[in-house]
Amino acid sequence: MLTQQKTPRKLNKMITAQAVKELRERTGAGMMDCKRALVEADGNIDLAIDNLRKAGIAKAQKKSGRSANDGVIMHYIHPGSRLGVLVEVNCETDFVSRTEKFQDFAKDIAMHIAAANPTAVSRENIPSDIINKEKEIFAEQAKQSGKPDHIIEKITVGMLEKFYSENVLTEQTYVKDPDKTIKDILTEAISTFGENITISRFVRFELGESASSTPQE
Repeated sequence: MLTQQKTPRKLNKMITAQAVKELRERTGAGMMDCKRALVEADGNIDLAIDNLRKAGIAKAQKKSGRSANDGVIMHYIHPGSRLGVLVEVNCETDFVSRTEKFQDFAKDIAMHIAAANPTAVSRENIPSDIINKEKEIFAEQAKQSGKPDHIIEKITVGMLEKFYSENVLTEQTYVKDPDKTIKDILTEAISTFGENITISRFVRFELGESASSTPQE
């Protein structure tokens, strides 16, 4: 019993307030979660980050099926007022939607849309006729390589995946962190807010051009 009581105290001495603060800043996780992760990692911040990310993904998967009927419609106007975005970001409760942190998150999504100009929120939102047209173009381009049919098919699939990564919002590289996709950012948000977080739709306006919005099925 004495050994079991001493071990946590010894570990807790290793975990400084500065370490907890640094981990919170790098992950956005709560103070107690950060302290627990550092204890489990024997004070190793990089290992604690890995553990928090794994735990966050697990939590996010559990919450992803829950209804997210609250949220905000956030706007972003780029300096110069020639480019603007409206985006609907959803959560489960009005309590979370009214927090400054959630609204900042929604603003970041709007800023990303302004910069990256996605076509749709998800693959499922892109009309099938557009996908079929892209496949035809990619297949024709691949044929010009003179490679066998089975290689052409693989090339076409690869080009289509690249199309998705460039045009689908959730699969785009996050403009504020090139090591993450928007899907990664959503997963982290679900872990941070403790609720299911989704992006429903958006519209992007650019002066002199037709507004681009998420295709509706």
